[in-house]
Amino acid sequence: MWPNLIAKAKEGGLDVIQTYVFWNLHEPQQGQYDFRGMRNIVRFIKEIQAQGLYVTLRIGPYIESECTYGGLPLWLHDIPGIVFRSDNEQFKFHMQRFTAKIVNLMKSANLFASQGGPIILSQIENEYGNVEGAFHEKGLSYIRWAAQMAVGLQTGVPWVMCKQDNAPDPVINTCNGMQCGKTFKGPNSPNKPSLWTENWTSFYQVFGEVPYIRSAEDIAYNVALFIAKRGSYVNYYMYHGGTNFDRIASAFVVTAYYDEAPLDEYGLVREPKWGHLKELHEAIKSCSNSLLYGTQTSFSLGTQQNAYVFRRSSIECAAFLENTEDRSVTIQFQNIPYQLPPNSISILPDCKNVAFNTAKVRAQNARAMKSQLQFNSAEKWKVYREAIPSFADTSLRANTLLDQISTAKDTSDYLWYTFRLYDNSANAQSILSAYSHGHVLHAFVNGNLVGSKHGSHKNVSFVMENKLNLISGMNNISFLSATVGLPNSGAYLEGRVAGLRSLKVQGRDFTNQAWGYQVGLLGEKLQIYTASGSSKVKWESFLSSTKPLTWYKTTFDAPVGNDPVVLNLGSMGKGYTWVNGQGIGRYWVSFHTPQGTPSQKWYHIPRSLLKSTGNLLVLLEEETGNPLGITLDTVYITSQ
Repeated sequence: MWPNLIAKAKEGGLDVIQTYVFWNLHEPQQGQYDFRGMRNIVRFIKEIQAQGLYVTLRIGPYIESECTYGGLPLWLHDIPGIVFRSDNEQFKFHMQRFTAKIVNLMKSANLFASQGGPIILSQIENEYGNVEGAFHEKGLSYIRWAAQMAVGLQTGVPWVMCKQDNAPDPVINTCNGMQCGKTFKGPNSPNKPSLWTENWTSFYQVFGEVPYIRSAEDIAYNVALFIAKRGSYVNYYMYHGGTNFDRIASAFVVTAYYDEAPLDEYGLVREPKWGHLKELHEAIKSCSNSLLYGTQTSFSLGTQQNAYVFRRSSIECAAFLENTEDRSVTIQFQNIPYQLPPNSISILPDCKNVAFNTAKVRAQNARAMKSQLQFNSAEKWKVYREAIPSFADTSLRANTLLDQISTAKDTSDYLWYTFRLYDNSANAQSILSAYSHGHVLHAFVNGNLVGSKHGSHKNVSFVMENKLNLISGMNNISFLSATVGLPNSGAYLEGRVAGLRSLKVQGRDFTNQAWGYQVGLLGEKLQIYTASGSSKVKWESFLSSTKPLTWYKTTFDAPVGNDPVVLNLGSMGKGYTWVNGQGIGRYWVSFHTPQGTPSQKWYHIPRSLLKSTGNLLVLLEEETGNPLGITLDTVYITSQ
């Protein structure tokens, strides 16, 4: 998808493509690097260069980005004495090693602007100002070290730190947010430009909540204001968001990422944002000479109206006329009347004629889905039931409840907690009370599901209370704890925990006793979602019953044409999808928004992952879904 996405960004008036570097994807195991396929960052940057655009490389290597663990690889967690993002020798050693690895990779391909390449800016760290205070003196010394380390790598291009008011010279402090024309304090040194690294075009969405809709008018207004106040660079976060494939999304973040961006999840133009911003970019670029070489003055045109004028000569002049009122007003500028719509900025490239107004939107379109294939025949599906392990089935043991993050090590979302409970009471019904710190918990007694509960993005912790019908004698109790992505932000990330934290049955504490553990599911271990792994288990015919922890398998042919392909999983509950062995991401249709609808029903399958015929589709359904309701759809743009 890269060439087409970059071309559409260029057509929309962009000059620079900004990208993070994902440490967890590129070094999944310590010292083992992966730059293949979708991880081929050099190829990505060369494609940008081939289309005549520039690059900002946000190395981080902590990136947040709604990426699981903030983009840090989980193996860092196991290094003794490590404290992430602090003046800590262990973290600094690995951070410098990875940063140098990426810089040297770019240098070897001649990709820095100093070598004739497209990379004009690099970023070290990410929004550290949000957490610096938590580390006290170790925070300030760390940020000084990070700046010195980055500059010492001698890339020949500037380094930036976003949301870092005290970025040490010569590193440039930059702004992130929605209103940097109003909120940014400006460069912390007179020889630094005013840069905006993240202008949020919407906001990331989480399961159980609705998407945040930001208008094209608001985005354009704030871009124009930033430029009017001598801003040099504005980057959209995101211009194209895309898909959180596999398990890359952080806690509770949906699989679709910034679908409300100017280019939607599928790479289609989303109006009015794309077209309105294209017009804005054309208007600003038509002012280039005055903006670059003119002298800026600003003055009031009324109680809530302002003029920002860039004058180079008597004939070269550009003006930005701002109205901050909620009503339309008429003002006089250079003895000419101008009507300014509410909350808008008019751009006058010659200080006379209005080329663009941020509140006047023309472009419109709508998006629709068309069903191409229904999976409504039971004969199309094969099923495999995941076994519920008991204490006797486990080899990992401990006399306490283990932390899920430390135990599963991000190899799976799932960790089984099992123990044995002997009961000889006359009253076979007991009360179970389990406290979990994320994110989902399913309780099984003697192989039967007795209860499920989950937290939310705002409150990952919860207590599950259920009545248990125990048999007289030995009972096998198994809990399946599931994380939905790992945390991605905040100080002391290495200290975060997840999973089952305490357990009581009839008031008796079972937290510290013999527990057996199993990391992940058997189907995951055998990779039954791949063509080769699928043959390792016995698949059965699909019947009407839908039990929890069931794998479903079928094949399908790719729809004709070039329209984006999506799976409509509206009939399912919670789980994962794979196509031809590639993880399409988590689905959680059963977690409804306050309005009673799923946060996400359609799941993107890039056409590059598809064959013309015989594509393997495998789903793991954690709850109880109905695969007969799944459809394969295509996405298209309609006129509105």
